[in-house]
Parts: sequence; C-alpha cells; structure tokens
Amino acid sequence: MLTTNEWDLLSQRLPAWLEDSRREAAHGSPASYIPELAHAPADALGITIAAADGRELAFGDSGLPFTLQSISKVFTLLLALMDQGEEGVFRKVGMEPTGDDFNSMLKLELVEPGIPFNPLINAGAIAISSLIRGRTPAEKSERILAFFRELTGDLNLGYNEQVRASEAATAHRNRSLAYFLKDNRVLEEEVEEVLDVYFRHCSIEGTCRHIARLALVLALNGKDPDTGRELVPRRYVQIAKSFMISCGMYNASGEFAIKVGLPAKSGVAGGILALVPGRYGIGVVGPALNDKGNSVAGVHLLQTMSAACDWSIF
Repeated sequence: MLTTNEWDLLSQRLPAWLEDSRREAAHGSPASYIPELAHAPADALGITIAAADGRELAFGDSGLPFTLQSISKVFTLLLALMDQGEEGVFRKVGMEPTGDDFNSMLKLELVEPGIPFNPLINAGAIAISSLIRGRTPAEKSERILAFFRELTGDLNLGYNEQVRASEAATAHRNRSLAYFLKDNRVLEEEVEEVLDVYFRHCSIEGTCRHIARLALVLALNGKDPDTGRELVPRRYVQIAKSFMISCGMYNASGEFAIKVGLPAKSGVAGGILALVPGRYGIGVVGPALNDKGNSVAGVHLLQTMSAACDWSIF
C-alpha cells in the first residue's frame, strides 16, 4: 500500500541517492559490441517512478532517450503468450535460468531437447519473436510496436533506426544462435526474417517514463493504470514476473534478488525496468554497464531505494 510518508521520503531523498549512485558509473562503461550504443553518455543516470494513484517522480537524466534492448523481451513474451497460449510458447522455450551469459549457446548443444532455457536470454527471445502472429516480419513488428504503444499510452513511440542498423550489422552471435535454433527446428521461419523482428523490438526507443509506465502495468497485474481495463491477462503477467525474478538481470539475477528483491529486467542500453507489486513502476537509465551487462549506477540506486523503503518481496 502506498503511504504518504514513503512518497515524501522518495521525493526528498531520491535526488541525493541518485547523485551518490551516479559515482558508481565510473566502474562501468557503455556497451560497445553494438557500436551505436557506445555513444551513450557514460555518467548519465535517471529515474522515473510511476505510482498506482497517478503520482510521478522523475530525477536526473530521466528524459534521456535509450533503446529498450532486452527490456522488450518481457513484452514480446507477453504478446506471444496472448497469441499462442502457454502450451504454444513453452514448446519452444523453457522455464529455467541458465547460469550462462545472455548470448551463450552452450546449453543449446549440451542439454536436450535443445530449446532455449528461458525467453529472456537472446536465444529464447529470438524464438519468442518467431511466435508473434503476422504474415510478414513487418506485420509482426507492427503488432509489437502497437502493443508497446498501448501499454505506454504513447502513440508516437517508435524505433531508433541507427541502433537497429548497428545491431543488425554486428549480430554475428545472434545469427549463430538463430541458425542453431533453425537446425534444431525451434525456428520454423527463415532466420533473417525472425532476426528482423528481434532487432526491431530491441531498438524501440523510450525514456524512463515509458519504462515506468510499462512496469506499472505489470505491477497492477496487467491492468491499465488509468482505466483499470485489462491489457494483459493476469496469468501471463505472473509468468513474466517469475522470469524477471529468476532471469531478468542476466547472470546476476540471483544477486539482484537478494540485494534488491524486486522483479526487474535490464537492457544493454543501460535501462532497468523494476516494479513494486501493486504500488510502483520504476524506470531507470544508466548506460555504464558492469561485466554482467547491467547498469552499474542503476543497480546501485535500486538497491539503495529498496533497502530504505523495505521493498523486497522476499
């Protein structure tokens, strides 16, 4: 339950917490394996908190645009579940964390039946991209973008074409994963067509406010924060949040669960989506990443806030 005292605490202390966490960015650097992402300001840090009662806080570089990258995987999973149902989705991807890097193909070869362990690693998200309904890659991408626009309430939400092109031109590992999935009959469509959908949803561009709004929909179990209308079935949101706890912060998900204790999903552009169930949606951006691919300053800020407000769900 949202309390006035807690909101006042956040309003008063967040600016100082943010500047304290900003110093942590010196211990990381922006992603460079997608060349366009390397141009992001390394010392940037911003946050938006959207409350269930309509209130909002925004501090730091909260207006900095960034691409969703892997944050988008949570929502393509939700759309695939709405399109295919649980049985259709989990024939193609598993339900377990891997313990490996997000772009590893190790378990695909070593563990039968050769499907991705979960939908939030790259191989799993590529498989999920193939499950979105549509006759062409363009139609699938249009449906994904329309879904994001509905959830964020922003009809102008769009792609960063420079990042998409940069990602497509350098995605040798993702192509390897996709061809392996094709050989294992996980992918039934042409590899480049599936990857086109994948690259596009990763390059959707927003701000912390968009991420906070997306997170708030999840915090409210799939309901529109303004109208109360169901946008996503509650059961599918439960599935997504379970994956966020176990796999959402790449190979540091267990550590994040212990230190922060909130469902979250990060992206290599420096974004983090987090939620306090029933209360808040949180969007953070901090482009400097640690060796796990998570925002150094963003994780530090979320840890500070969770400890001060006793937010852990555990």
